[in-house]
Amino acid sequence: MLVLTRKVNESIMIGDEVKITVVEVKGDQVKLGITAPRNIAVHREEVYEEIQRENRLASQSAAVGQELDPARRK
Repeated sequence: MLVLTRKVNESIMIGDEVKITVVEVKGDQVKLGITAPRNIAVHREEVYEEIQRENRLASQSAAVGQELDPARRK
């Protein structure tokens, strides 16, 4: 893991298109501003993990549905 030190209003770049700026530091919280193209998804980690979990469940449900569908049986 790369660890960088930044102050308020300082930024880091990820590639050519993603810019992360430290907006505010208050106590143990850091507020970040993220500038990225619309085609790049940006989520808090806990939201991303929930999306992944839901996708796995949907995939499993679809697979079970296909197994039970008599039209798909040969």
